[in-house]
Amino acid sequence: MIFETDRLYLREMNRSDFKSLSKILKDEETMYAYEGAFSDIEVQEWLDKQILRYQKWNFGLWAVILKETDEMIGQCGLSMQQWKEEEVLEIGYLFERLYWHKGYATEAAKACKKYAFEILKADEVCSIIRDTNVASQNVAIRNGMTMTDTWTKYYKGVDMPHYRYIVYR
Repeated sequence: MIFETDRLYLREMNRSDFKSLSKILKDEETMYAYEGAFSDIEVQEWLDKQILRYQKWNFGLWAVILKETDEMIGQCGLSMQQWKEEEVLEIGYLFERLYWHKGYATEAAKACKKYAFEILKADEVCSIIRDTNVASQNVAIRNGMTMTDTWTKYYKGVDMPHYRYIVYR
């Protein structure tokens, strides 16, 4: 376990999380900000990438486990992301649609912010969010972040405007 909140605990994902991760990444509606659901191969690549991040940085997107049922309901964590010409520390989150609008993303994101400031001693942390993803923008705002700038990323053949929300220690 990396840390816990009132209702959740976060831990590193492992190979046995493929099925739970697939519920998130293979859902068309959940993945609209990524231009659609992932294939099995893309889910495996995503999982492998997180495991490599744990090895490289000792952080990544972690499995979010609901204490009440001990099931993985999403992922939330920290990663280094490209933003224009620099790499920035980002809080990212993706949850199974069944668990949307219950405050879990905000709860997990706030705990990740605390981890970034207290454990990693970061001076700032951000969330990079597609312009059409209002729900995730609201999580960033509830996490004390302010939208500071924009950048258009090119992904899956599409120009995708993104906002960067930042909070400082």
